[in-house]
Amino acid sequence: MSTHNQYIRWFAELTIHDIPLVGGKNASLGEMYRELASEGVIVPNGFAITAEAYRYMLDQANAWPRLHALLDDVDADDVADLARRAQQVRDLVYAAPLPADLQQQILDAFHELQQQYPEDLTVAVRSSATAEDLPTASFAGQQDTYLNIRGGQALLDACKRCFASLFTDRAIHYRLDQGFDHFKIGLSIGVMKMVRSDLAASGVMFSLDTESGFSDAVFITGAYGLGENVVQGAVDPDEFYVHKPTFTQGYRAVLRRTLGAKKIKMIYSDGRTREPIRNVATSNQERRQFCIDDAEVLQLADYALKIERHYGRSMDMEWAKDGLDGKLYIVQARPETVASQKLGNVLEQYQLKQAGDAIVKGHAVGSKIAVGQARVIDNVAKLGSFKPGEVLVADMTTPDWEPVMKTAAAIVTNRGGRTCHAAIIARELGVPAVIGCENATAAIASGSLVTVSCAEGDVGKVYAGRLDFDVTQTDLSQLQRPKTKIMLNLGNPELAFKLSFLPNDGVGLARMEFIITEYIKAHPMALIHPEKVADAGELEQLKQLTEGYTLPEEFFIQRLAEGVGTIGAAFYPKPVVVRMSDFKTNEYATLLGGRWFERDEANPMIGFRGASRYVHPAYAEGFALECAAMKRVREQMGLKNVVLMIPFCRRIDEAERVLAYMAELGLKRGDDGLDIYVMCEIPNNVILIDEFAKLFDGFSIGSNDLTQLTLGVDRDSEIVANDFDERDAGVKTMIKWAVEGARRNGRHSGLCGQAPSDYPEMAEYLVEIGIDSMSLNPDTVLQTTQLVLALEKRLGR
Repeated sequence: MSTHNQYIRWFAELTIHDIPLVGGKNASLGEMYRELASEGVIVPNGFAITAEAYRYMLDQANAWPRLHALLDDVDADDVADLARRAQQVRDLVYAAPLPADLQQQILDAFHELQQQYPEDLTVAVRSSATAEDLPTASFAGQQDTYLNIRGGQALLDACKRCFASLFTDRAIHYRLDQGFDHFKIGLSIGVMKMVRSDLAASGVMFSLDTESGFSDAVFITGAYGLGENVVQGAVDPDEFYVHKPTFTQGYRAVLRRTLGAKKIKMIYSDGRTREPIRNVATSNQERRQFCIDDAEVLQLADYALKIERHYGRSMDMEWAKDGLDGKLYIVQARPETVASQKLGNVLEQYQLKQAGDAIVKGHAVGSKIAVGQARVIDNVAKLGSFKPGEVLVADMTTPDWEPVMKTAAAIVTNRGGRTCHAAIIARELGVPAVIGCENATAAIASGSLVTVSCAEGDVGKVYAGRLDFDVTQTDLSQLQRPKTKIMLNLGNPELAFKLSFLPNDGVGLARMEFIITEYIKAHPMALIHPEKVADAGELEQLKQLTEGYTLPEEFFIQRLAEGVGTIGAAFYPKPVVVRMSDFKTNEYATLLGGRWFERDEANPMIGFRGASRYVHPAYAEGFALECAAMKRVREQMGLKNVVLMIPFCRRIDEAERVLAYMAELGLKRGDDGLDIYVMCEIPNNVILIDEFAKLFDGFSIGSNDLTQLTLGVDRDSEIVANDFDERDAGVKTMIKWAVEGARRNGRHSGLCGQAPSDYPEMAEYLVEIGIDSMSLNPDTVLQTTQLVLALEKRLGR
C-alpha cells in the first residue's frame, strides 16, 4: 500500500512481532497476509490503527488521571461496583475526541481500501489488545467487534466504541484474574474488508480436537451467515473432522460430520433499523443440509495445516465464505490456549459409578463430572443471585457472564456448539459443560441437585440428583511398555480420541455393532429394500433418517465409514482390528425395519450370525454395504491401519466363500496391505487352526463364545450362568492350543474377550503361554499393563 501514516499499518506491513504495536489479532492477520498468501491461504486485506493511536487520543484528552482514579483500586469481587466503574470508564474513553490528524489518517486508509474493493465496501472493525492472543491467555471475546460498517463517519464512531470496549466489565475482570496491568495494555483496531458470509457461511476451526487435545485432527464448525452466532453460541453449528496425517499423505476425505440445527443466521440489516446486522430464521432446507460441502471442508483443513505449520503450534482460527466470490477466507488466527497446554504425562479419568436417566443432553465440553445445585439464569441482571459452586444453567452465555462462570461447578446451556463462548471459557476454566441442550432452562429446576457428566463421550448429560463417580490420576511418564501387546476393546467413536491417550498398542476389537445401533439405527436390508417394510411409520422413520443422501445405502456406508474411520484415525498408525457385524437375529430384528428381514430363532447365540450371514441371500447385500464402508475407510480416508476380522466362522469352506466375496467387493486379502483376521471362538477354529491359518493373517480369541461352546453353556441363560467361567481348565487348554497353533503357523494371536479385563489371573495365564496381544476394556488397561510388566519381569522376558 502507498502511504505510511504514523498511526496506520497495512496488513502487508505487519508481522507477528508487531504485537506491542497492533495487538495479537492484527499482528497475526498481517503475518498471514504477508507469508501465507503464496501458499493459497486467503486473508481479506485491511489495516491496523495502532495502539499508539489509542494512547495519543487519551493523551490529548488528558484522560489518564481520571482513568487511574476509577481503576487503581477496583475490586474484581465487587461485581456491582466494578460494573459502575467500568461504565464510567467507557463513557470517558468514548467521549474523548479523535484528534483531527488521527481522524484524517483513518479516513485516508479507508478510502485507499475502497479503491481496492470498489464494490460498495463495508468493513469489520475489530479490537486487538496488545496483550491478547498470547500462547497462554486467549483474551477471547474481551473487547468488541463491529460488523458491516459503511462509510467514513460510521467507521470513526465504531473506532471510538472499540477503544472504549477495552474497559468492558468482562475485560477488566479478566485482566485482574490474569494479573495484567490495565495501563500497560493498549488497544489497536483492525479494519478489514467484510467477507460476505451473510450470503454464505462462517465458523471456527482448531488444528486439534478441543475436548481431548488429540492433535492429529482438524476440527471445523460452521453455520450460515456471519460468524458471531457460532462464536457466541447462539447456534448449534455443523461439525467436521479431518485427519491430519492421512491428509498430508494426499488422501482427501472428511473423517466425520455432524449436522447442526443452525436455527438462525446473522445477515446484513435491511436498513429499517439502526443496527447494521440482524438475525433471521433459517429455512428448513438450510437446516437439513451442511453449510459447506466436503471440498470446502478440505480446503479449510488445508488452511489450518498451513497456518499451524507456519506458527509451529496448535491454532484457533475463524473462517468465512464469501457468498459473492465463493472464496474461503481466514479472518482470525490465534494460538490455542487450553488443550495444547495440558500436561501430557498425567492421565485424569472420571467415571460414573451409578446409572441414571438424563434430564437433558448436549455437546460435552471436557471429560469431567461435577455435582451441584442448579441455578437457572435467564437474564444477565440475575447473575448476582448465582452462588459459587452451583451449576450455571442458561440459554447461552456472553463474555459478560465470565465473572460468574469461573465460580461455577459446571455450565449447561440451551444453545451453542463446541466452539462457542461458553465452551471456550469452560475449557479454559477446566469446568465441565453441556452445551446446546435446547431445553435445559425449562427441564432443569432451579435449586435442584444435578450431576453433570462429560465423561461418556461427545454427548454430555445432566442427571437428577447426586451420582457417585470416581476420579483417577495416573502418571504415565514412568510407565514402560510390556512385550505383550496391550490393546483396547472399543465400540464408541466418541470416546476414541480421549482413549487414544491411554498407553496402548492399538485396538484389538472395534465393535461395528455399536456404530450401527447408535449412528445408523436401521437394518441395512431395510435401507436396500424399503418395499419389504410393511409399516408406514417405520417407512417414514427410514425416510427421515436418510434425508439428504443420494441413496439410503449411502447413508449406511457413510455413517459406518465415519464411525470406524474415527477409531482408525484416533489410533493411527497402530493397528485397529474391526470386527464385521456380529449381531444375532434377535438383535438385528430390533433395528429399524429389521423385523421384516429376520426370522425367530430358538437360540440365536448359535444361529444365523457372523460369517454365515455374509454370503447368505438373506444378508449378502447388507454385508456388501459393510464392505463398501470399510473400503472407503482404507482407500479414501487412507487408514491402512484398519484390519478386518470375520466373526463366528464355523467351517473352512465358509471362510473361503466369505473371503472370495470380500475380494469380489474390493477387499482382497493382501492387496494394499490388507490383513484379515478371524475370530477364534468356535472349537472347530482351534481344532483346524492349521487350515484356518492358510486363509487368515491372525486369530483373535473370543473368550466369551469359546467358553460358551467349550462348556456347552448358553451365556444368555441365567439358569446356568454360574457354569460360565473362562478360567475353566478346558477353556484355558483351548486358548493355549490356539496360541500355539497361531505361533506354529506364523500368525498373530490375540484375545479380545472379557476374561483378562475381569480376571487378573487370566491376564497372567495369557502372558505365560506367550500370546501376542490381549485387548482390554479401557478401564482395566492401566492396571493390567502394570500386572503384565511385573509378570514379564518375573518370567525374565
